[in-house]
Amino acid sequence: MADGDGLGEATAAAASPPAPAPGLSPPLGWRERLRAGLAGTGASLWFVAGLGLLYALRVPLRLCENLAAVTVFLNSLTPKFYVALTGTSSLISGLIFIFEWWYFHKHGTSFIEQVSVSHLRPLMGGTEGSISEPGSPSSSRESETSRQNLSECKVWRNPLNLFRGAEYRSCATAYVLLAEEEATTIVDAERLFKQALKAGETIYRRSQQCQHQSPQHEAQLRRDTNVLVYIKRRLAMCARKLGRIREAVKIMRDLMKEFPPLTMLNIHENLLESLLELQAYADVQAVLAKYDDISLPKSAAICYTAALLKTRTVSDKFSPETASRRGLSTAEINAVEAIHRAVEFNPHVPKYLLEMKSLILPPEHILKRGDSEAIAYAFFHLQHWKRIEGALNLLQCTWEGTFRMIPYPLEKGHLFYPYPSCTETADRELLPPFHHVSVYPKKELPFFIHFTAGLCSSTAMIALLTHQFPEIMGVFAKAKEHALLGREHCTRPTYEESWMGVLHIMLKRYSGCCANEDQLEHGLLENFPNLTPLRDHTLPTFSWKATVVH
Repeated sequence: MADGDGLGEATAAAASPPAPAPGLSPPLGWRERLRAGLAGTGASLWFVAGLGLLYALRVPLRLCENLAAVTVFLNSLTPKFYVALTGTSSLISGLIFIFEWWYFHKHGTSFIEQVSVSHLRPLMGGTEGSISEPGSPSSSRESETSRQNLSECKVWRNPLNLFRGAEYRSCATAYVLLAEEEATTIVDAERLFKQALKAGETIYRRSQQCQHQSPQHEAQLRRDTNVLVYIKRRLAMCARKLGRIREAVKIMRDLMKEFPPLTMLNIHENLLESLLELQAYADVQAVLAKYDDISLPKSAAICYTAALLKTRTVSDKFSPETASRRGLSTAEINAVEAIHRAVEFNPHVPKYLLEMKSLILPPEHILKRGDSEAIAYAFFHLQHWKRIEGALNLLQCTWEGTFRMIPYPLEKGHLFYPYPSCTETADRELLPPFHHVSVYPKKELPFFIHFTAGLCSSTAMIALLTHQFPEIMGVFAKAKEHALLGREHCTRPTYEESWMGVLHIMLKRYSGCCANEDQLEHGLLENFPNLTPLRDHTLPTFSWKATVVH
């Protein structure tokens, strides 16, 4: 959690070796230089070596005779074989497409790409090429990016959650554990929290007297302080749930005055929600003026509450038709900008506030700017938006305009840092499996889904055409075979010859229904305008050629 972040970073910094000075890297030996030079060309060298070996063994392996035998075998195949082949290919590719689609919607990535990166890339030497030198700029950039992603995807305790979370084992924390795990009602939980408060205050006073004796006593005081603040905060939440909102507000204000450094516990977010329930909007604005600062971490509660207050001043008279006709006033512009700011911070919230997605119970922990935070905020604050007339209407009309200002949210933000790309993975771990995790920005389908869909469609179409027109598809199959394999005793057919074969089959079918030669010529010219008649005056018949348009 947040309390241990500084200690963890300090430990990691102490354990890591000092980085070399920029521009000074140890000289590489000839083996390392050779390995680095061959790392990027390993696959090409293997391919060239394989071709050379195949060419050298062409006589012992009798490749020419085997190729001729394959050609004879392919010539003897019937159209039924091609129908079965293409039909089977279409079925297999369709099954792969369905599995890829299911895997992508369940895990957010392509199964084929994941297998390729995890298993095939190491076999092809991809990991060697990806390893950079310790002092190189690329390695420093990668480490900086990983640290940034790690800080962006830090999981926070849900400040509005009531039951859960004893982290220590003493008399006070034992009562906390009983209150959160054994109590079946909020009244029972409040009773146990009050017993925990008595024990916690006694231990806290004792630790205050001994805090200067040793570093261990100072650490003990910090721990007991956290326990005491936790218990009081839970008592405030019990009072809020039982309807004693003013009592809850007083406890939270006293905590924020007595322990101002503990802003990481997000007590002000609980205070904002309680003040909104009291409809004390002036007090809400005062809290936002203190905590909605550029130097303090933001949250969905802060950004969307600020947007709600500005929306409240104009929402009751707002109309899209009127605004499009006369333009937006200054107050309306401020409200729209506040909504855009909130949506940029967490783009998942509007769908829950507008009830475009179903709400579930909020999780114990949340991820800032993620779907879990959006669920937690909307679960407790939806009633406050509904209470203000026209607030949801203004939100519905304006929230999607945010995305026009940030066309590439993963690369560059407008008012905040770029949106972290790791939220989907963390939210899938925090939220239950039955919940459809909201993903931003919307991912494009992986290449292999498009590929398998195209392969399935094309093979199914080829199977259908082969079944309906076996002779014509046989001509094309023979032409493709000659083009790919070739034969020593036959020349390669041209594009025009392939079409002439198709035309010959069509002429045979068409001439059977024509009474005389003139009718045949007229019908052919009407249906096939690219044909040119060549009358041979020495013969009583017509000859035809196809005008091939390249």
